[in-house]
Amino acid sequence: MPDSHDRSLPSPEICRFGGVDVDAVVVGAGFAGMFMLHRLRGLGLKARVYETGDGVGGTWYWNRYPGARCDVESMQYSYQFSDDLQQDWSWSEKFAAQPEILTYAEHVADRFDLNRDIQLESRVNAAHWDDRTGVWTCSIEHAGEIRSVTSKFLILCVGCLSAANRPSFPGFERFQGPNYHTGYWPKDPVDFSGLKVGIIGTGSSGIQTIPHVAAQADHLTVFQRTPNYVVPDWNGPLDPTYEAEIKADYQGLRRKAVTRPSGIWVPFNTDSALDATEEERQRRFEEFWGYGGLGFMGCFGDLLTNAESNRLAADFVRGKIREIVTDPEVAEKLTPDNIIGCKRLCVHSSYYETFNRDDISLVDLRTEGSIEHFTETGLVVGGIEHPLDAVIFATGFDAMTGSFEKIAISGVEGQTLKQKWEAGPRTYLGVQSAGFPNMFMVTGPGSPSVLSNVLVSIEQNIEWITGCLGTLLAGGKSRVEPEVDAEDAWVEEVNRAAGGSLRSTCSSWYNGANIPGKPLIFIPYIGGIPDYTKACEAAVENGYAGFRMR
Repeated sequence: MPDSHDRSLPSPEICRFGGVDVDAVVVGAGFAGMFMLHRLRGLGLKARVYETGDGVGGTWYWNRYPGARCDVESMQYSYQFSDDLQQDWSWSEKFAAQPEILTYAEHVADRFDLNRDIQLESRVNAAHWDDRTGVWTCSIEHAGEIRSVTSKFLILCVGCLSAANRPSFPGFERFQGPNYHTGYWPKDPVDFSGLKVGIIGTGSSGIQTIPHVAAQADHLTVFQRTPNYVVPDWNGPLDPTYEAEIKADYQGLRRKAVTRPSGIWVPFNTDSALDATEEERQRRFEEFWGYGGLGFMGCFGDLLTNAESNRLAADFVRGKIREIVTDPEVAEKLTPDNIIGCKRLCVHSSYYETFNRDDISLVDLRTEGSIEHFTETGLVVGGIEHPLDAVIFATGFDAMTGSFEKIAISGVEGQTLKQKWEAGPRTYLGVQSAGFPNMFMVTGPGSPSVLSNVLVSIEQNIEWITGCLGTLLAGGKSRVEPEVDAEDAWVEEVNRAAGGSLRSTCSSWYNGANIPGKPLIFIPYIGGIPDYTKACEAAVENGYAGFRMR
């Protein structure tokens, strides 16, 4: 990708399109919204970004819970559009923590002078398309007032994991202590010293939070519905020699990364686990356990396509859990019985060890009963009250579609996006949805998004959108949307790809199973970044096949 270290691109004083306030409204100032703004400026378009928070950073602005950390190595979880930026920035750890990632986002906003076109503390409540004028009208709430902003293009950079899921528990309003959600953590540090704390949920955010809170609280009670597989990340200070090697050929690393389905360059072995001897399998499992992180799933090439190979890998991790956790009963509660990698693999280097502490309890909601209700001073499970001074909800997100549904979006003939997606999201290439002209989505449903290094997916999507808009403008046209047949074919392809992977065989937030009433549809494209990129490029090479420009 070309270097764009030109910080002085001015916002045009006059819109390219008449009769609108701005050429493009961008929703969200996370990594997607910031880069989208930068690229829109490069097209000579007047754009405005609206962000609910009072700072940039998106996910890394909101997720401030103790222990929040990226599960993609720092040197790869970063922008690649500017080689100057890549060379100048140095990460302190192999896997960066939330504060450092947020500082990086703020640095990018300053470096490329993005803040002047970002309006913070502004919520986009609704967006309506007028088919007669070809204009989007957005209702924006800021400082207690609501105003309308018109634009030719609406670009949704709302994030895949930004609509927090907070289940409704009976009697919660009675609970007298403070409560927190990992997706909306306070800016000021929370002190749990001397408190009896409960945490509900053992997904990624819960797994990262639990060791930190356990080290501080008087007692921590973990309420677990489904145990997860956790692989160590072996995090530590970033090796300067390793950093120098990467920076000597950063683009070489980036080129190799996009040949992987995930867009992450990690060791990968294409052999089947069934072709190896027992001794060879154990050696390989240990080798990749020692490497750590998400790359563990690369120890054999068929772990997500062959059930027996998957079982062998799962049994290895189950054995590690039983080795690490000293109480056999607790170890069994923590041991998953499902497919490894079916839910998002979690990484942490001291999660299982935390359960060897005397001041932590694990409540297994599968065997001890469901959460019945809150009281003023605790939580009742299976008829037993667990006294709590504070509670943490680590209950995740309404993933990939929830952030879109928070905005009342209506397209051609008043059809709402929520109505169209009632039986599951429908997009073409994950970037547009038929019936909603000039509306683009970055890492939307039907793209690799959460199954990839999302920074890679963000940049790929935005470069494609920029190219599409450039072609539209060069042709003197002002409207683009997918054809229904092309969208139907892509939805079919997303479903076909999901059917070929073990990932689609269990309940997870990938298919909306964590949200009551949500259609059970595998939402992201599981075919991987190389195949997805080929599909996007094929559309362009064939004159934006599947899209109507006029």
